[in-house]
Amino acid sequence: MADGTRPAQMPLTGVRVLDLGRHLAGPTCAMLLGDLGADVIKVEKPGVGEDGRAAGPPFFSGISAFFLSANRNKRSLTLDIKRPEGQAIFRRLAETADVVVENFRPGVMDALGIGYAAMSARNPRIIYCAISGFGADGPFADRPGLDQIIQGVSGLMSVTGFEGSEPVRVGIPIADLLTGLYGAYGVMAALQARERTGRGQIVDTSLLEAMVGTMGFQAVRYLNGGGVPPPAGNHHPINAPYGVFRAKDGYLTIGATGGKRWPQFCRLLDAEEWLVDPRFQSNGDRHEHRLALAELIEEKLQARTIEEWERFFNDAGIPAGPVYAMDSALDHPQVRHREMVVSRPHPVLGEVSLLGLPVKLSETPGAVQRIPPELGEHTDTILGEIGVSDDELARLREQEII
Repeated sequence: MADGTRPAQMPLTGVRVLDLGRHLAGPTCAMLLGDLGADVIKVEKPGVGEDGRAAGPPFFSGISAFFLSANRNKRSLTLDIKRPEGQAIFRRLAETADVVVENFRPGVMDALGIGYAAMSARNPRIIYCAISGFGADGPFADRPGLDQIIQGVSGLMSVTGFEGSEPVRVGIPIADLLTGLYGAYGVMAALQARERTGRGQIVDTSLLEAMVGTMGFQAVRYLNGGGVPPPAGNHHPINAPYGVFRAKDGYLTIGATGGKRWPQFCRLLDAEEWLVDPRFQSNGDRHEHRLALAELIEEKLQARTIEEWERFFNDAGIPAGPVYAMDSALDHPQVRHREMVVSRPHPVLGEVSLLGLPVKLSETPGAVQRIPPELGEHTDTILGEIGVSDDELARLREQEII
């Protein structure tokens, strides 16, 4: 609920996370932990906050959509960690914490005196998740790594788009988002390991490693002599027919692959002659001639609308679906039924819509309990929890440390 109350049984109830993340990868990692019940304290620069607050447009009543997307289920603490008193307070907080998440360049936190060595000396159980662009060490470790830079360096842009066209980026910051996901995965593994060993550890990941690790069969194909994969276009790089096809009133995705689906697909389209066409005998043949096959399929698809074809194919067991714009995708009845869009009260916006949780647990579910916080909204409460007095709060605020 928006007031911050949480069910007693959430997977990470009792885990405290200090979130020093900026922009997207670090904040996403911490948000995913908060979704599962962790008490996430977002540590932000006094006066301006984390960089993501200014990212945009669009802004809604001055609030960044970018910030709203990655900061649910957090409390906001303003603290200047570049000043000695701010660093001292952070170290006190770390004594009460289980996890630190940060995505500064390697070495920055150590230089501030609040890196893993300093944190672990005070709290040997601390788990320290360090996210960077290119990794903690190596010849490129000091380079800044933004999402689109990594989409290019990792090879992702080389397999996205169409042959003969310029490289194409994915339409979302996929490197940031997946790195956040991998970071949360690593933190939860480290929490489990701590149950056995009693000690924390460093969880080290980067945008580059996350994206290379996600390249999957395209990378393994190259590594084992399959050649450099070309841009995949809108058709699957291995199977056919499996791609995007134009129907009477728009585009439809269809996956008619596999031993039974292909002949059934041909019969459904009244195109049994394709079954004896030498170009389409095996999946390899169909893939080799996928563009010619796509033209034939699109001729048949002109007879009906997307909605008609979607129902027709799915009723027959052939996977098919429309290519939706964002409005239709988020209004889809299955998306709404699975609570992937949720609304919560907001002090400025009145009501704010956020994405829901993609993973549901039957006995200890996560939840969207907190809306993205206002800057410094919980500063006094959080510092009070570690024994900072009202007089000290006033002094720290006057000195702009909080």
